[in-house]
Amino acid sequence: MKRSGAADLPLHYGYVSQWLADRMARLGLAVTEVLLAEYGREEVLRRLSDPFWFQSLGAVMGMDWHSSGITTSVMGALKRAINPHSNELGIYICGGKGSASRQAPAEIAKVCESTGLDGVELVRSSKLSAKVDNTVVQDGFQLYMHCFVLSREGQWTVIQQGMSPGNSMARRYHWHSAGLRSFVEEPHTAICGVNQGEILNLADRQADPARKGVLSLTREKPELMMQDAQQLLTLPAHHDVRAEDVDLRRLGAVLWLAHDRQPADFEELILLEGVGAADAAVAGAGE
Repeated sequence: MKRSGAADLPLHYGYVSQWLADRMARLGLAVTEVLLAEYGREEVLRRLSDPFWFQSLGAVMGMDWHSSGITTSVMGALKRAINPHSNELGIYICGGKGSASRQAPAEIAKVCESTGLDGVELVRSSKLSAKVDNTVVQDGFQLYMHCFVLSREGQWTVIQQGMSPGNSMARRYHWHSAGLRSFVEEPHTAICGVNQGEILNLADRQADPARKGVLSLTREKPELMMQDAQQLLTLPAHHDVRAEDVDLRRLGAVLWLAHDRQPADFEELILLEGVGAADAAVAGAGE
């Protein structure tokens, strides 16, 4: 799996007016039809996975070139315009912003019922792409928008966006199924954005020992681990790890679930409900 890139955008509020939304949908469909006629479905997915091309498309369709709304508005317009013609075009757009993101698995499964594609594997790809950007890479941005663009041949692109509550910035992440190798080891060609301090990147190749260590914890008895955690959390107030920073009830539930399921690898572990950032907003996170 290769990530095609990421983009940081200032967070803008409000809604696109209806007349502009209608024009964006018509223009988005026209651009897609031209690309399909000239280059085919694979190229459409590749271009959508390119953050620079996507940004340019949004500007052409009428959105502010630097706004976070370019992501949600463009994908919303494309979904409204393309999906009614999906059987003809062979392109399907699933998911969306907020509550619509939670519909991605069901929408992917429905597409697979009509196309004969492997719905289980494609839903898994949707969830893993979100889990990596929300949990495996913890950079301060919480995902709230997840779009899964699927072709009749089973290729796909993910366009998803997270928000940083601290600085009113949004970060968009792009994925492309071409060259799939691993979701959890070096899946990114680059992580681009403003330096906002240290991040946790368990998808780095050098983090393999850490991933194995986390997985090994699922083999331990949860009750013993909880005893150790409670002892650690009795440290003085000035210690970096404080009791208020850890939800022991949630931690215990996750440990028991992981121990019961015994995930075979790190991918299976992060797919478990409750593993990762709390209150994940997108369906791809599986929570």
